[in-house]
Amino acid sequence: MAETTSKLAALPADDLSRALALTQVDNPTAQHIGLVGNTYTITVAGKDTNDRFCVIDMHVPPGGGPGPHRHDFEETFILLDGELEMTFRDEKAIVRAGDTVNVPSNAPHQFHNSSLHPVRMLCICCPAGNERFFLEVGVPVATRTTAPPRLDEKQMAEFREKAKAISPKYHIELLERA
Repeated sequence: MAETTSKLAALPADDLSRALALTQVDNPTAQHIGLVGNTYTITVAGKDTNDRFCVIDMHVPPGGGPGPHRHDFEETFILLDGELEMTFRDEKAIVRAGDTVNVPSNAPHQFHNSSLHPVRMLCICCPAGNERFFLEVGVPVATRTTAPPRLDEKQMAEFREKAKAISPKYHIELLERA
């Protein structure tokens, strides 16, 4: 017992400068971001975790999902509702509600909702930072399921240029579609 106590004594003191972070996704103060046809709600930001991780509630409508990309952080997806096609290193798999997928850092991947129903999933990024990329490149929307504005061809080209320009800042590489 004494050995266990001495190991616990090595823990640092509670950091009283840190507060409980609570996000209620349907609260008007929640940060909802429209991006690539999806809506992302930041539920835990890096500022809340000393940049250890972030959590993003993702609403992916039929046809939604980002293009191929990779980044230097781990990304875990927990599907709550629906079904997605996940592509990992050019291999496709169907992911369903209740499934959890971890994408290792630096691995090329993408997901696409090819079903007729919206998908809801949680995305955990470790370390944090992806939420800051989303805030910088996306547009604020009203709710967790509000669709982002539709972009015409010119606006989409401008969006892609902006995303490509800032992605290195967040250790993200946007890949060409196959």
